[in-house]
Amino acid sequence: MRVVFAGTPQAAVPSLDALLESRHEVAAVVTRPDAPAGRGLHLGQSPVAQRAEKAGIEVLKPRRPREPDFLERLREIAPDCCPVTAYGALIPQAALDLPAQGWVNLHFSLLPAYRGAAPVQHAILHGDDITGATTFRLAAELDAGPVFGVLTEPIRPADTAGDLLERLSTSGAALLAATLDGIETGSLEARPQAAEGVSLAPKITPADAQVTWTSAASAVDRLIRACTPSPGAWTTLDGSRLKLGPLATVRDAAQVPDLAPGVVAVLRDQVLAGTGTVPVALGEVQPDGKRRMQATDWARGLRPGGAAIVLG
Repeated sequence: MRVVFAGTPQAAVPSLDALLESRHEVAAVVTRPDAPAGRGLHLGQSPVAQRAEKAGIEVLKPRRPREPDFLERLREIAPDCCPVTAYGALIPQAALDLPAQGWVNLHFSLLPAYRGAAPVQHAILHGDDITGATTFRLAAELDAGPVFGVLTEPIRPADTAGDLLERLSTSGAALLAATLDGIETGSLEARPQAAEGVSLAPKITPADAQVTWTSAASAVDRLIRACTPSPGAWTTLDGSRLKLGPLATVRDAAQVPDLAPGVVAVLRDQVLAGTGTVPVALGEVQPDGKRRMQATDWARGLRPGGAAIVLG
């Protein structure tokens, strides 16, 4: 089939690679416009745009996919199907109607669970043991179209959102290519999603990523892992923000002192913080304006004289 691929972040690059290696013709790529990035906030292309240009493929960057110029160019290209992975904008009905085989989306959850922008983060945040990826035909309602294919992926105890997304982006890319194969041969038929089990996964904001130390230790651990690498979990100390990486393993659990929520104990080889249940061991931290460092290094210069350290 002749296809136009839509995607933007690094997680979409394996899908584009799989399509380039498939029997299908990638005629063009649609991605989000260049955006400020890096310390200097210089305009930069999306990872998908960079990969497409390297492959010599036409790149379309509409500010909104309903723009007449974009729709006209899509008509000229005349794709049979438009596969999508993490494009980042809603596709209007005028665009959905153009390819004969519609738009086929790769979504990183077991639909109808976790419809929305952050399915991987929410799966970790809610303590799920299993997640996966789904290919489905795009429809006007958010992530509600009929399903072509599904794969499952276990969530490991130490998985961050970045770890899990990396695995799903690779396995999901193969699922997307296989889905297009099945559509072309007529061996795949889209089936409606189940009416039960619908849940939403809205974008997690920096405000959502603040640790609440009165929560259970397991909830603190899941929040930090769900927000790694983005938007980044954090807490406060004396009014300044302290970014938190994934927790470390608590050593000598039988000897761990009782700590009130947010209270920090600096031991010889670990830094503990109290939660609503049991203390947790801090891993890497990053104070405002400083580099990331191990919590044990960060804690060396804190509170001379034994004054209490309390995280907010």
